[in-house]
Amino acid sequence: MSAQRCPACEKLFLSAQSSAKPFCSERCRQIDLGLWLEERHSVAVRPDEKSEEEITLDF
Repeated sequence: MSAQRCPACEKLFLSAQSSAKPFCSERCRQIDLGLWLEERHSVAVRPDEKSEEEITLDF
């Protein structure tokens, strides 16, 4: 079994024993989801990439 570090609390846990992978617990999974919903986490975008508003679909 491999040990893995939880991205939320940084605790080491056995990945085979967690049903909330990559988190150590459902609590850590929910905390992470809350941070995304509050927009405290984000995905970096290059300045030269178009935003969703700028993209037009040509069909």
